[in-house]
Amino acid sequence: MLVTTDIQDSVAIVTLNRPEAMNALSSALRAELAEAMRAVACDDTVRAVVLTGAGTRAFTAGLDLKELGANTQGLGAANATDPRDNPVKAVEQCAKPVIGAINGVAITGGFELALACDVLIASTNARFADTHARVGIMPGWGLSQKLSRMIGLSRAKELSLTGNFLDAATAERWGLVNRVVEADALLPTAIALARDMASIDPAMSAAYKALIDDGFALPFGEGLKLEAERSTAANTQVAPEAVEQARQAVMARGRSQG
Repeated sequence: MLVTTDIQDSVAIVTLNRPEAMNALSSALRAELAEAMRAVACDDTVRAVVLTGAGTRAFTAGLDLKELGANTQGLGAANATDPRDNPVKAVEQCAKPVIGAINGVAITGGFELALACDVLIASTNARFADTHARVGIMPGWGLSQKLSRMIGLSRAKELSLTGNFLDAATAERWGLVNRVVEADALLPTAIALARDMASIDPAMSAAYKALIDDGFALPFGEGLKLEAERSTAANTQVAPEAVEQARQAVMARGRSQG
């Protein structure tokens, strides 16, 4: 299988499984990823997802350039909107939190796939590179717009207009990844975070994730209006006693974590 899924309690670990090819995004792997993400999205026992790559060399090296070189029609994948061709859409079709566990290099299309995740945890082996300009292909999966919004315009231009690699420590300092851990701690750390997210009511989690994403795509003022509209509609349905019960659970959780 080119994509494997392992469900542990309420967390699904989805793994890109072509380590011999640096988990390159062949057409077959992209189709399997779409099916895997659709399956975990529809599985009520799954509340959060960890996406990673097999081995230690690569999260994914991006589109399979050997495959593209053999068939120029494959370049259309860079602008595809079908989740079976576009892995970013495959991840975005999942309303549940998706944590990217970046175990090695994330290059070009692989960088775009990483940016589709809600949170990134990187191993010390992780490195990021946007080589679109060097290989002569314009990005079509969102990198040119997402990256600058995450790390700033000039830093994004530095990466995209050089094709240089960004190490994990710098990626953390620039705000691209949430934290960096040793390679053997990567999956345990990502799974622990996923379990924290899985402890949230799934309907609330999905609605809040959508509010953040939808608002981020808007100018700030419009985002605030969107929040006001959705919070007004949702909060009028909440019973006061449910809020108090949840508040007490939050306080107890805080004491246990302190």
